[in-house]
Amino acid sequence: MSRELKSLLDGGQAHATLDAAVADLPFELQGIAPPGLPYSPWQLLEHMRIAQHDILHFSDNADGSYQPMKWPKAYWPASAAPPSEDAWQQSVDAIQADRAAFEKLLATRSLTEKFSWGEGQTLLREAYLIAAHESYHLGELIVTRRLLGAWTPAKGHA
Repeated sequence: MSRELKSLLDGGQAHATLDAAVADLPFELQGIAPPGLPYSPWQLLEHMRIAQHDILHFSDNADGSYQPMKWPKAYWPASAAPPSEDAWQQSVDAIQADRAAFEKLLATRSLTEKFSWGEGQTLLREAYLIAAHESYHLGELIVTRRLLGAWTPAKGHA
């Protein structure tokens, strides 16, 4: 896997990293959707986890076991609030573990060979999808945190 592709997935060049966006959000605010926004920080984080997990399993489907999920319901948690105080960190840990598994695929498989399943997708396309999807929702998470009064920008990030 190229250093540039890993940098794209890790973020932090043109936007905040996952670690920066999720750091130090009090449990009391994780389940609150600010007025005018449809999702809480918890729902955004879980959506990122669920979607990336789905992309990982779609991309690693050589055995044919992948089953498409129902859009949109299966990709978003029903509850605005996390089920426990540990759930936030567990979700972050799962995102990082799935990212490591996806990066392992990138290092061991062709980036441009079309999958024999799907509709012509490649591993490179799925990597771009993960990067774009996460950067979009990290931006939403940061806006949500700002509206909740719980965002302190890191140096160099607004």
